[in-house]
Amino acid sequence: MSKILITGGTGLVGTQLTELLLNKKHEVVILSRNPEKKNEFKWDVSKNYIDEKAFENIDYIIHLAGSGIADERWSEKRKKVIINSRVETANLLFNKIKKLKINLKGFISASGIGFYGAVTSDKIFKESDKAGNDFLGEVCIKWEDAAHQFSSLNIPITILRTSIVLSEKGGALEKMIAPPVISALGSGKQYMPWIHIDDLCNMYISLIEKNITGIFNAVAPEHHTSKTFSKILAKSIGKPFVGINVPSFMLKLLFGDMSKILLEGSRVSAKKIEKQGFTFRFSKLSEALNDLFKK
Repeated sequence: MSKILITGGTGLVGTQLTELLLNKKHEVVILSRNPEKKNEFKWDVSKNYIDEKAFENIDYIIHLAGSGIADERWSEKRKKVIINSRVETANLLFNKIKKLKINLKGFISASGIGFYGAVTSDKIFKESDKAGNDFLGEVCIKWEDAAHQFSSLNIPITILRTSIVLSEKGGALEKMIAPPVISALGSGKQYMPWIHIDDLCNMYISLIEKNITGIFNAVAPEHHTSKTFSKILAKSIGKPFVGINVPSFMLKLLFGDMSKILLEGSRVSAKKIEKQGFTFRFSKLSEALNDLFKK
């Protein structure tokens, strides 16, 4: 069994991942700005500080920390926060690992399918494709570059480019089900890559237990547009689906530049991680939503 240090361990994915790792008899420690539990240790990026006890006998780091992409409008100040919360935290980890000469078995970092840019096209994006030329592409390039620096310490690197994470405990799905009726956004033709939170967490665990390295898309294999996603969601939660889409101009007024992540999207391939032997428990959206909202 391994000892794993998680950043962002108290967030939506981190909380679930910690529970599943512990169920598999792994040991987990978490970096937190306000540690409360025995397995939580303080870190403060602004002061370049991490409690060095957090690094004792660790085998892996899973880097999930980062301010929410869709939590606020993208002002220039907010854009800096989004990037720095990912990059500066990774840089701090790198400097501490280098200083303490810790021989990690692996550094595993989250990234996003935003790497390919906020675009709607006929292309199905694979891990070998180039980054998009927009803000999301910039975020993910810098995010992944911060992870890749660990290779200079001969530490294996793995990156999961993550899609919309479906969970009944919060995140994007909580916002989607809030209105009294469900409808598609904008044209409704943009794709919405997604993944059930259990599949995402099991993917992280699989990386550790099967010693998998490289860059992988963390997306379910079934593709859906905003329209088909919304129809299945409405049926799953017992709310009416309205055929009139939320107008693009309204979303642009509400969210500014950030509306791109709602109005644009392409298909993303899951084949590379499947070739590593990973089996999705929830490969179909209807199954994923029925599991999350089961009575």
